[in-house]
Amino acid sequence: MELLSFENLGNLVVLLFLQAVLGFDNLLYISIESKRAPEKDQAKVRRNAILIAIGLRIALLFLMVNLIDSFTEPFFTLHNRFIEGAFNFPVIVFLCGGGFIMYTAVKEIGHMMAIEDLGTDVANKGSKSAKQVIATLVMMNLVFSFDSILSALAITKVFMVLALAIIGSGMAMLFLADHVSEFLQRNRKYEVLGLFILLIVGVVLLGEGGHTALLRIFGYAVEALSKTTFYFSIAVLVLVDVIQSKYQRKLAVERSRVAGRR
Repeated sequence: MELLSFENLGNLVVLLFLQAVLGFDNLLYISIESKRAPEKDQAKVRRNAILIAIGLRIALLFLMVNLIDSFTEPFFTLHNRFIEGAFNFPVIVFLCGGGFIMYTAVKEIGHMMAIEDLGTDVANKGSKSAKQVIATLVMMNLVFSFDSILSALAITKVFMVLALAIIGSGMAMLFLADHVSEFLQRNRKYEVLGLFILLIVGVVLLGEGGHTALLRIFGYAVEALSKTTFYFSIAVLVLVDVIQSKYQRKLAVERSRVAGRR
């Protein structure tokens, strides 16, 4: 059977790894955004959003495999002394999605800075209905899908191999989503780290959209941030957070010791 050929199986393994790496930011967004639903519905929201997104990802994949030229055709172009570029469907998705993620991250960071009672903060997370949160998660999942599908199409154009990779990564997200949300709930400080990572993700999507559009603002070209730089930035953020946490624990111990001597 052609699907079980050595080449296709090799491509499937590579794609599963690629989807797992590129799906990290998506999983993080799902874990943080799902907390805006009523607490009793949050696990169901994550599950339903991922299942719906898997189906829509496969439909999107089918369209992109068969209509890839239509997706790259510009809807409109801009050319003036302030801004110039050609805007097609993926560009609009990247720019709108990146802007929305940055807005969400900044809003949540501002909210965390403003609260006085963490208990109140947790209660206020349920400010949207389950259906509203599911719709937001599905929409943003499709934004993240464009990057992963375009990367996957560079490896193979065999639809079944690509679809199996999407289903496999979706099942992994289903398994991990609740665990990541529970971890963030137990360790609230890492939620702040997650929001700053999402902020970088928004910058990456804006850069990807600008680069694809050959966008120039005031004569300066918008360049895409490489995946290597992106993950290095995340690694540095995590390392700084770990070191700072250890330093704060040492300070707390030292202050307790000094206070005990008085």
